[in-house]
Amino acid sequence: MKKQISYFIGTDRSSKKITPQDQDFPRWYQDVVEAADLAEHGPSKGSMIIKPYGYAIWEGIQQELSQRIYAAGVPNMYFPIFIPESYLHREAKHVEGFAPEVAVVTHAGGKKLDEPLVVRPTSETIMYESFSRWINSYRDLPFKINQWANVVRWEMRPRLFLRSTEFLWQEGHTAHASVKEADGFAREVLEFYQDLMTNVLAIATIDGEKSVAERFAGAKATYTLEAMMKDGKALQIATSHNLGDNFSKAFNVQYSAEDGSQKYVGQTSWGVSTRSIGGLIMAHGDDKGLVLPPKLAPIKAVIMTVNADGNVQKTAQQVADSLGALGNVELDDRDARIGEKAFAWEKRGAPIRIEIGPRDVESKSVVVVRRDTSEKASVKLDDLKNHCEKLLGHIQANLLKSSQDQLTSNTVPVKDEKELVEAVEQGKFASADFEIDDKKETELKAKHGITVRCYPFDDPDKTILAKAY
Repeated sequence: MKKQISYFIGTDRSSKKITPQDQDFPRWYQDVVEAADLAEHGPSKGSMIIKPYGYAIWEGIQQELSQRIYAAGVPNMYFPIFIPESYLHREAKHVEGFAPEVAVVTHAGGKKLDEPLVVRPTSETIMYESFSRWINSYRDLPFKINQWANVVRWEMRPRLFLRSTEFLWQEGHTAHASVKEADGFAREVLEFYQDLMTNVLAIATIDGEKSVAERFAGAKATYTLEAMMKDGKALQIATSHNLGDNFSKAFNVQYSAEDGSQKYVGQTSWGVSTRSIGGLIMAHGDDKGLVLPPKLAPIKAVIMTVNADGNVQKTAQQVADSLGALGNVELDDRDARIGEKAFAWEKRGAPIRIEIGPRDVESKSVVVVRRDTSEKASVKLDDLKNHCEKLLGHIQANLLKSSQDQLTSNTVPVKDEKELVEAVEQGKFASADFEIDDKKETELKAKHGITVRCYPFDDPDKTILAKAY
């Protein structure tokens, strides 16, 4: 018999009061993370303990993303977390970009190391040294790998999921016969990332290219998905990089072409991290707590008993068994008031709540509540499975529509700097059709905290600007 998984450990946090979004959005975010029992701060600054419910969401993202990575012909493998410091220095822009965030091991086994080891901030340098040995001929190309790993980037202003010293992610790396081919694959990756965000996380995004200042260190071009959070700030939720031949020249990754000449490969790297969980919270959550899209919810439906006697318990278990095909279904038969139970599951974002009491058993019906709109409906037991299947689809679609509506209605055209600043200060994305040169970009960031998010693919003459996480 399958045992019910418990996603909650320690003290039940669901009674925690949640600060309203419009009162203090950062505080609201922290309250939701705590109340939904997703994660907590670790003992060292910037570290994060991801709790079972939060990790179950990450596993859902992993499973969905793995399907898309495999479909692109990319297998998984693993590289060491420790990188010889000299490797990092072989690509000048790369080391310059990551130097402030790098953690370095200088002693181990009671002795000073002959060469310090960098704790992996990203794996280009250690991977590409191996690529130089593995890739010799055009027959070896394209070469594609992915790894699921942890990375360390020293974070001065930590925030659970959004910015932590250590975080989890996948990082894909590929080598191609030309930079043009690499660029095409980098764009292909961004497309399946966008499919993940749209059809699984139910988050609308703007896809585009980063400015030079916002580009990944050492890349020729960085492509991004920018999502709007409920406070109007942007979150870079996925990136894919065309590395050109910068790293292949630094690490001597060459191949013999069909004509016998030696050529440098074009390369890509790309990743999605646990930051996406932060985006999920801020894109869909409300003043009651977490709101999860059904495709990612660890628990699809919760059956809550009211004034439970033997018949209620029996019916509730039958309902739980009948709905098992929907995914994980929780039977909450605690001896507690129905309001207390509902309050707890609202905060945890369960898409559907089902209430069963003695009168429901008599009428052979139950009360069904959807988390996204709080709408209630009385549903006959014989129709319940079909009703819930459809309802999960409606909730998924509604969350995406809400995200898309917010992004569309709050992305506004601006014709000069004054309108730009005013729009962003009002919690909007500014779409500028005038030039934002490097100097102006630096000034906007320093003076107003406004950054260039991207040049959108569908209108590259425009510049999207916003405050960002």
